[in-house]
Amino acid sequence: MADPLLRTPLHDRHVAAGAKVVPFAGWEMPVQYTGVLEEHRTVRESVGVFDVSHMGEVETTGPGALDFLQRVLSNDVSRIAVGGAQYSLLCKEDGGVLDDLFTYRLGPERYLTVTNAANHPKDLAWLQQQAERFDCEVTDRAQDHAMLAVQGPLARETVQVMSDRPLPAKFKAEPRLVLGREVLVCGTGYTGEDGVELLTRPEDAGVIWDELMRRGAKPIGLAARDTLRLEVCFHLYGNDLMESRGPIEAGLGWACKEDTGFIGAEAVRAVREAGPQEKLVPFVMTAGGLARQGNPVVGGGEVTSGTMGPSLGVGIGMAYVPAEKATPGTPFEIDVRGKTRPAEVHTKPLYSKETP
Repeated sequence: MADPLLRTPLHDRHVAAGAKVVPFAGWEMPVQYTGVLEEHRTVRESVGVFDVSHMGEVETTGPGALDFLQRVLSNDVSRIAVGGAQYSLLCKEDGGVLDDLFTYRLGPERYLTVTNAANHPKDLAWLQQQAERFDCEVTDRAQDHAMLAVQGPLARETVQVMSDRPLPAKFKAEPRLVLGREVLVCGTGYTGEDGVELLTRPEDAGVIWDELMRRGAKPIGLAARDTLRLEVCFHLYGNDLMESRGPIEAGLGWACKEDTGFIGAEAVRAVREAGPQEKLVPFVMTAGGLARQGNPVVGGGEVTSGTMGPSLGVGIGMAYVPAEKATPGTPFEIDVRGKTRPAEVHTKPLYSKETP
C-alpha cells in the first residue's frame, strides 16, 4: 500500500482558493489556481507566492561542517560568507548528479542546505553516510520549516513592509522578523524574477501567507513555476538533471570546482577536459507545435523539458543534443509523437526583460 500523500501547512488555504491539487513528489501540491498563463504573467509583472514547503532542508553544524560540505558539494563552499548563499550539485563518484541544491551559511559552523522534495530522503541518507568521517552533525530539518517563494518585480516591496529591517540582497540569507515572526529571508528564487524565499516555522506560514494575499500577492501553482523557470533555462531535477548525466553536459560546469576534491570531481574533470559527447541546450520551436519531456531528437539526444513559453508565445524547451549540434542557431528536428517538428538551438536565457 502506498504511503499517504503529505500536506503542507497551507493545504487548506490552497483548497479554499480553488487550487487544483495534484500528487507531486509524495505531496499534495497546488498545480494551478486561476490558470497557468495568468499566474505566469502575475509573476512576470507584479508579485506571486509559491508554497514550496515540500522542499527539504538539511542542517550541518560543527567544527568539521565546512570540510564536510566541501567534500560533498561541487562548488567552493569556503566562498560562502556568513549570511551568504550558493548553488551547487551533489554528485556520485562517476559524476552523475544526485541533486542540485542551495546552501545558506547561517553561522561560522552552521549551514542549511535545501534539497528537492523527491530527492530529500536519499540526499539525507547520502549526506549522513558521508558525514561519518567528519567532525560535524547532519540533521534533518524538513519538518521544521515551511517555505514561501515570493517572486516578481513587486515582491521585495511587498515583503519589506512586513519586515523589521531591510531585506537581504540577492544571494544573501539573513534572519528577520516578518509580522513579528522569526523568518530566514533568502534572496533566492527560481523564476528569473527578483524576490525572496521565506523559511519560517510551519505554524507561522498561514499568517504570513494571508498577509501577502491581503497586500495584493497572488497564489501561484507548480505549473507556472515550471514555465517561469524554463523560460530562463533553470534546471529541474528529474528532467534536465539526473544520475546518468553529469554537470558538464548539463551546462553547470560553473558550479563545479574540481580542485576542492568533491565526490565525483575527477570524473567531472575528465569530461570537462575531453569535452562532453552531449550538451543540454535551450531551444525554440520554429514552425509551431510543442515538444515534451522524452521526445527524441532526430540524430541523437532527447527533450528533457518542453512547454509553451507564455512570455514568448512559442514552444520552448531544453534538450540534450550531440555536442557538435549545440551551437546557438543550429537547426534540428524533434520527433513529437511520430511527427517531425523543427526547432533551433538558442542562447540562455530564452526570456529576459529585454526580450522583444
